[in-house]
Amino acid sequence: MESEGSIGLAQSAALKLSEMGERTKHLSTAIQDPERQRRIILVIVCVALLLDNMLYMVIVPIIPDYLAGLEHEAEHALALLHTNNSNSTTQKVGKENFDLEIGVLFASKAILQLLVNPLTGTFIDRVGYDIPLLIGLTIMFLSTCIFAFAENYGTLFAARSLQGLGSAFADTSGLAMIADKYTEEAERSRALGIALAFISFGSLVAPPFGGVLYEFAGKRVPFLVLACVCFADGVLCLTVLKPFSNNTRANIPVGTPIYKLMMDPYIMVVAGALTTCNIPLAFLEPTIANWMEETMDSTQWEIGLTWLPAFFPHVLGVYLTVKLASKYPHLQWFYGALGMVIIGASSCTVPACKTFGQLIGPLCGICFGIALVDTALLPTLAFLVDVRHVSVYGSVYAIADISYCVAYALGPIVAGQIVHNLGFVQLNLGMGLVNVLYAPALLLLRNVSFMKPSHSERNMLLEEGATGLYDTIKMEERQNKRKGLSSAGNCVPVDTFGAQPRGYSEEETSDLEYI
Repeated sequence: MESEGSIGLAQSAALKLSEMGERTKHLSTAIQDPERQRRIILVIVCVALLLDNMLYMVIVPIIPDYLAGLEHEAEHALALLHTNNSNSTTQKVGKENFDLEIGVLFASKAILQLLVNPLTGTFIDRVGYDIPLLIGLTIMFLSTCIFAFAENYGTLFAARSLQGLGSAFADTSGLAMIADKYTEEAERSRALGIALAFISFGSLVAPPFGGVLYEFAGKRVPFLVLACVCFADGVLCLTVLKPFSNNTRANIPVGTPIYKLMMDPYIMVVAGALTTCNIPLAFLEPTIANWMEETMDSTQWEIGLTWLPAFFPHVLGVYLTVKLASKYPHLQWFYGALGMVIIGASSCTVPACKTFGQLIGPLCGICFGIALVDTALLPTLAFLVDVRHVSVYGSVYAIADISYCVAYALGPIVAGQIVHNLGFVQLNLGMGLVNVLYAPALLLLRNVSFMKPSHSERNMLLEEGATGLYDTIKMEERQNKRKGLSSAGNCVPVDTFGAQPRGYSEEETSDLEYI
């Protein structure tokens, strides 16, 4: 009887193992489905961008108060060593040094990210998108854990700088991966719009999230929550992307070097717009709290919720731009220019606000305009690489990340000095004027949507014969194009900045001349 019972248990266990194996097999098959895999990749990238921006902003209500407590303890320990007069002077100088320390700490992430991005862009072009994404998530996980257990300024500074290194990998590879997986312009705009919505949500919800948890659960809890989410996203990345077993880079072309992309005038116009439109947000974040306290006598909860209402117009701006771009893709430049004008007008009206309710309107206008610019121009960067260079996106999105970092590296350090020397009103008027004046520069992008793929360096190499599957496919495409041009002979105009004739690539134009 005992042997029969043990046999029955063994059979039941074997049956359950078999069912688990079948379910695992079905799950693996479902994950390998290209459409589902694209959606899962989009989720992984969006969570990574959400985490990065939450970690960027979650320290806003936490670190100043935490460092102030450490500073107070240090001052209390040294209080008996000073006279009353010298103590007053020391407090004034200490306040200035404390503000500078906070500004440098906040800016250190963007500064390191700015310095590393040219290298990470080249690295991503060489090894693909999945390994850098995993590296970025790993570094972000480590920096978040260090934030949780840091107990002095030096350790916090190291954690903040380490986050910048992780962001340089994760942000750039994530956006590049979306551009690579979604090749149709409408799909690409929609996918990048979703990613931008997650970026906005992370930036705007992080301060109240961090403030509430810091108030009721202590400094470590918000960072440990983010670390757990980061760990889960990394595991999902390992499971779905399998970065260390992926050999698909063998037949993918070598990307255009980042220095050549930086010499492309179209890409530089886009990069300048991305920097300019983010300056108001980057410069207001470190200065608006003090201005609200001085002019509105705002409470702490009002200051903490300052940017939260702006999330909704930002998402609305993303949604409208995606919808308009799908119907009128040739007007992407116009959506960006309109966004910059809205940002400029909203920035100029901020100093005129006298109450918290009045302030919400201009801040919502700034975020709505940023949504228009980002959603219109980020897909344009990928399109420019497709038609003027080689369709590898690491370096071009490193340039985009550099554009953002310029604004956010200057903001915490420069904005306070401008307010101190010129005033808050002059700061906002200057930022608004710069955005309005830059908007006409986007007219240079009006013919971008009519461009066709150019004769890239990779195509020149194919003259020597195919060396892999990718090369074979490209040679077949070129032969088909040449056959289709046998009866062509029309003259076509040339776009600005040496772009290819509209409707024909450089290769096709040379074929026409030969005919």
